[in-house]
Amino acid sequence: MENEDILKFAQSLDRSFFIDTRYKDFAALNEPLPIGYGQTISQPSLVVEMTQLLCPGRDKSVLEIGTGSGYQTAFLARFSKSVYTVERIPELANAARRRLDSMGFTNISYRIGDGSPGWSEHAPYDRIMVTAAAGKMPGELLDQLSKGGIMVIPIGPREMQELILVTKDSDGHIRTRSIEDVRFVEMTGKYGWSNPPLPFSDQ
Repeated sequence: MENEDILKFAQSLDRSFFIDTRYKDFAALNEPLPIGYGQTISQPSLVVEMTQLLCPGRDKSVLEIGTGSGYQTAFLARFSKSVYTVERIPELANAARRRLDSMGFTNISYRIGDGSPGWSEHAPYDRIMVTAAAGKMPGELLDQLSKGGIMVIPIGPREMQELILVTKDSDGHIRTRSIEDVRFVEMTGKYGWSNPPLPFSDQ
């Protein structure tokens, strides 16, 4: 799987298909847009970048925290063996499933509920994509990441977060690298912004 393939897939997707709000007419803009229930759909350039950072593959299983409209999920399903996606808002989860089913994806498993503790039943995962911002690194997600795995997650306070690339080597050691500043909606639960962030270091 090449980065160019991800870019081509993004260019082939009509983002308006994933938006049911009055912002549908603005889908062509490279901007985050509201999708209802206090949630947003990320700008295409960021979705492409995060997918490239994750390095999905036809032999990889992926856990996604935050299905949202299903836009990011479509990228993961297109380039991975299997996707397990969790969304806490039933209306968004059900609408996303209808969209993705209509696109012919058969490698996606859905769960409605709090995604902050992950989805342990299907762990470990080769890749984990988090599309909601945590106040601190979720320990359960680190535990559910396989050796040799990669996780992409925004971490930080409400005003601004850092997009963090997490890797786990063959010995189980965790390394983190800050990619850039981003702004995402909150990951609710014990890793939300109501709890202070814990320090992490680049290694």
